[in-house]
Amino acid sequence: MALRISTAARNAAADKIDDLVSAGGGTFGKIEIRTGSQPATPDSAATGTLLATFTLQNPAFGNASAGSITLGGTPLTVAASATGTAGWFRVYANGTATAVVDGACGTSGAELNLNTVSLNSGVNVTITSGVITMPGA
Repeated sequence: MALRISTAARNAAADKIDDLVSAGGGTFGKIEIRTGSQPATPDSAATGTLLATFTLQNPAFGNASAGSITLGGTPLTVAASATGTAGWFRVYANGTATAVVDGACGTSGAELNLNTVSLNSGVNVTITSGVITMPGA
């Protein structure tokens, strides 16, 4: 038998991710965009070149639906801090270096979508959308 998770439990888990990112008054979570391959877990040290850092709104995500939370405030735009190809992203808790979740970058169909994955230092890059989905039934 396979493990299955109810929609209510998936929504609760997704909302808890937003709570971790957004907790604490007056501070905000952040997203880092990096080159290379995503590490084994969010608890692993970040790898690759840091290309861009985005400050998130608070709360960072909307309320969960069907086990997913959608990044709020998009589009979000910043100037890239380095040149390279975006490979993955990591979301950090408000005002801390505590990683909460990471995933794949792309221009369409990824967990975090950018206007381009070819970043150039000093040139604006935009997060066009982001969704975190809990595993389901």
